[in-house]
Amino acid sequence: MYTLSVIASVVNGRLVSNDETDPEISDILIDSRKLISPGGTLFIALKTNKNDGHKYMLSLYQKGLRYFMVSTLPVDIKQYSDAHFLVVDDTLAALQHLVSDKRKKFSIPVIGITGSNGKTIIKEWLHQMLHPDKEIIRSPKSYNSQVGVPLSVWQMKEQHQMAIFEAGISEPDEMQKLHAIIQPTIGIFTNIGQAHNENFINASQKIGEKLKLFTKVKTLIYCLDHSEIQGVIIRSQILESVKAFTWSTKQAADLQIIKTQKKESSTLLTALYKDKEIDIQIPFIDGASIENSCHVWAMMLYLGYDNEVIKERMIRLNPVAMRLELKEGINNCSIINDSYNSDINSLAIALDFLNQQNQHKKKTLILSDILQSGKSDMELYREIALLLEEKTVDRLIGIGPAISRLHEQFKLESSFFLTTSEFLNQFALSNFQNESILLKGARFFEFEQISKTLQQKSHQTVLEINLDAMINNLNYFRLKLKPETKLMIMVKAFSYGSGSYEIANIMQYFRADYLAVAYADEGVELRKSGINLPIMVMSPDEQSFDALLKYDLEPEIYSFTVLSKLEEAIKKNILPKNKPVKVHLKIDSGMHRLGFEPSEIDQLITRLKSNNQIYPTSVFTHLAASDDPRFDEFTHEQVQILNEVSENIQAHFEQPLIKHALNSSGISRFPEYQLDMVRLGIGLYGISPSAMEEKNLLNIGRLKTSITQIKHIKSGETIGYNRSYVCKEDKTIGIIPIGYADGLNRLLGNEKSTVSVNETKVPILGDICMDMCMIDLSSTQAQEGDEVIIFNHQKDIRNLAKIAQTIPYEILSGISRRVKRVYFKE
Repeated sequence: MYTLSVIASVVNGRLVSNDETDPEISDILIDSRKLISPGGTLFIALKTNKNDGHKYMLSLYQKGLRYFMVSTLPVDIKQYSDAHFLVVDDTLAALQHLVSDKRKKFSIPVIGITGSNGKTIIKEWLHQMLHPDKEIIRSPKSYNSQVGVPLSVWQMKEQHQMAIFEAGISEPDEMQKLHAIIQPTIGIFTNIGQAHNENFINASQKIGEKLKLFTKVKTLIYCLDHSEIQGVIIRSQILESVKAFTWSTKQAADLQIIKTQKKESSTLLTALYKDKEIDIQIPFIDGASIENSCHVWAMMLYLGYDNEVIKERMIRLNPVAMRLELKEGINNCSIINDSYNSDINSLAIALDFLNQQNQHKKKTLILSDILQSGKSDMELYREIALLLEEKTVDRLIGIGPAISRLHEQFKLESSFFLTTSEFLNQFALSNFQNESILLKGARFFEFEQISKTLQQKSHQTVLEINLDAMINNLNYFRLKLKPETKLMIMVKAFSYGSGSYEIANIMQYFRADYLAVAYADEGVELRKSGINLPIMVMSPDEQSFDALLKYDLEPEIYSFTVLSKLEEAIKKNILPKNKPVKVHLKIDSGMHRLGFEPSEIDQLITRLKSNNQIYPTSVFTHLAASDDPRFDEFTHEQVQILNEVSENIQAHFEQPLIKHALNSSGISRFPEYQLDMVRLGIGLYGISPSAMEEKNLLNIGRLKTSITQIKHIKSGETIGYNRSYVCKEDKTIGIIPIGYADGLNRLLGNEKSTVSVNETKVPILGDICMDMCMIDLSSTQAQEGDEVIIFNHQKDIRNLAKIAQTIPYEILSGISRRVKRVYFKE
């Protein structure tokens, strides 16, 4: 445990305080928005080109935080009467020295990973492979920078048995600092690409800089096929003090890949290891995933794992999200903004993601010059042209003098512009229609201008959906399931307000087994957008059966009336005999909503057996109170009824019927009732009836808007419809463009709820209007255009639901479609 005086000694700082106590510090904070508990937290005021942490100290002090590491004391220091200040010359350097000191207190194996691409994926896959056996600390997301690395390493605790940290650099002399913090004992050098080439003399210098992470490791794992890396390693003589564990697809190595067999959705890799032939299968077919998995395979073998264990775990690897932004675009287009890396390796990865977007047949790439690639322009753009042909890109828009000069290399539909401004001024936006558009540009070309222009124009209210958080929640529940248990994802009600297609597409990519929608038109929309997973329709109606049959949707059959309507539709549509309609039979086991009563099952079996064009696929029920321990006995009775009914039905059909009963709460509370499939709904979106479980889930949504106008209202005047709010004193108010037509419940008005402006909670004043509402800005300094947060955490959603006398489901699903959705992925 560190006290302030100990930290001052470590970082050579000066303590300034009116209080002579020496408080213990348990946590560090650099982002004022992420304060959880002020007690024992040290705020480190970092200065960057974009921001200065010193600006946020007063708001943190007002929230109860008392410990600050600063490079300059506040001018109004009297406002911080009982605060402790630790003054240092450079807060970033002090943070790094502090965490380096903490790292020295641990003797566990520490894996350090660097390279141009694949660091985060390899780290996450190693965690997936190793976590069944070890308590592991790892970098969150892609925290690999001068700030991200110390924040990651600071989280090391006594219970951890292994650590996995990634390190990234953008210029010389950065890696020594990260090495001092991570102090890895095992290293992985992934590969080398063109990212940040402009800051290095050549590729050899960049490799040499990255290699500094591994000067004191016991073993370095790398691929011999990267000749530039191998050359620098040999010239550096690092292998005189560090052992190597190598792999290769081309030459003899510790792990020599001798055969790669790609199947429809998986790859079988065969290798020689210690003179024996071994193999693994991975659930990916793209080149980047194959390379990343080989690094993981090599590490697992080096750690002494039996290949049979490795093989069993490799096939269950989950994909790891990449960095991108997916938005709705003009003219029914989808915009993928991925300007994080501008090199040919990251371009190939981004094109793979572009090809996962099935909502549009046409795929367009807007690509800038790739700077500092280390290759001649002719060689570079010839390689890119072949890549675009391989990835079946339909159209290229090239921006920059180099790509324009070499336009003849590209055989696909294309157009070229010297600058971003020239493109925006000369290219007719009406030429974009019903297509997916990938933006891939070096920062110099300012592609954010293109992104802003191509976005669908809508009002200022936005619901941001964090797909990484959703994937975290998916994997949280998946880890609770047996390997053979199928997973159905509920995407009804516009995916609880999050957007049906986008969520369905990501769930398809992450290998869900089934989707469920409420109505047929939702399923039709998904089919038209390229979703090919099985889709169960929970509430089929008479008018929808033709569409159900046309788009291969699977209806829930819950009554003889619905069954009769399906039979009529089958006769009318004259279906081929070899393509029966798959149906899902709902049993009313006690909730008494929809479903067949147990007494009706014999008659149901007779009806189903009489029509060979109806194919029962599953038998399921809906639990009435799986989240409430008071009714556990009733839940047991419901499942017992389902088991008895399904056993009866199964006895009359050859095909195995899928049984399912559990919803999100049931997955956690009744693991013995997983049966053949579970249905994941609200849990995917970060909400759980259990406060303890909700701590393991991430909120996926952030609803925000901005101040349209600011007004000054005199005491005694009224605000809004019905003059429902009377000012008791002079007020400064802001008008924000969100109302009940956007999903903001009218019960939240008249000071009953608050929103956040510049990290300050402010109340809503007056009745909420259809398209806007008014907020009290009297207690905060705000300007027109400032951001306003409606909710950003599960707690916010629960508070809104409580005030509106409803449940979190309604708050989420009630956000109207006119609110723009923006999707983020790491």
